[in-house]
Amino acid sequence: MPEMTFTVRWPDSTVQDCYSPSLVVHDHLVVGAEYSVEEFTARCRTALTEASDRVRARYGMACTSAMAQLADIQERAAGLSGSVRVLALEPPLPQEKS
Repeated sequence: MPEMTFTVRWPDSTVQDCYSPSLVVHDHLVVGAEYSVEEFTARCRTALTEASDRVRARYGMACTSAMAQLADIQERAAGLSGSVRVLALEPPLPQEKS
């Protein structure tokens, strides 16, 4: 199962590299997009829960790293307002063949 990182800039200008055990984050975040803190947190909750569920389906246990990343995002988001910008999703998705 491919792992990935997604890099974001928070409203306080801090930049954070986040981890996902699955490329599923590509389904929920777009490079260059800005999301309200609330929407970003909700999208991450969905993506990282789905990623953890994929790990559970494959290995029989949830991904504690995905859940720890989600907890960190939720903690950082508490009390912040403004928007979160997605700076990078690595690795990019493979190009679709036509």
